[in-house]
Amino acid sequence: MTTVRSSHGSSRAACVLVLTMVIVGVAEVSAHRRDEYLQAARLAIEPAGLEIELDLTPGIALAEAIIGDIDRNRDGSLSPDEQQAYGSLVLDALQLEVDGRPIPVQLLTSDFPDIEAMKRGEGTIRLHSAVTLPPLPIGTHQLLFRNRHHPDRSVYLANALVPQSDQVAVTAQLRDRDQSELTIEFSTRPGARISTPVWLWTIAGAVGLAGLLRRRARGFRCV
Repeated sequence: MTTVRSSHGSSRAACVLVLTMVIVGVAEVSAHRRDEYLQAARLAIEPAGLEIELDLTPGIALAEAIIGDIDRNRDGSLSPDEQQAYGSLVLDALQLEVDGRPIPVQLLTSDFPDIEAMKRGEGTIRLHSAVTLPPLPIGTHQLLFRNRHHPDRSVYLANALVPQSDQVAVTAQLRDRDQSELTIEFSTRPGARISTPVWLWTIAGAVGLAGLLRRRARGFRCV
């Protein structure tokens, strides 16, 4: 992917990336079956660190088992402690490396759906993690993201969002066959200026992809 420094070019590049995310998301969501656990990850690399948004949607056939994993005392509700414990369990199954150096992933916030919505196959668990990256020299770098949570029953989706700052540029995304592993090639450069159009496209992509977990996209238009 070629990075264009102009504002117009950056917006078009961001639009292409978001559109690609939507197309891939539609294909994955439409293929999501009753017996699959859909796990969609979005990674945002910025000069100060990395943010990871992970959405998990169990199919109807798996809902009871996933609810059982969370509701450890079997009282029919998901307490804050149980939600925290499950979120930490999921993140423990993630592997993150920058230029070959392991980076710990910690849970920042979480949002759990109603149990009945999960039983209908409509409930999505949302986990948010913020990671502080080590100081990176100017130049090219690689970020490895690997998800090993429930590999026996899951369908994975992983994408990098367009950076808000022009100090960071995503140059390539390399995935394995099932998208449980994503390698993001990115470059860092001097100066940090927020590009409003890119920022808007980034938010649009994140919101649009989250929406795909509940319904198929009806359309997408870039201007």
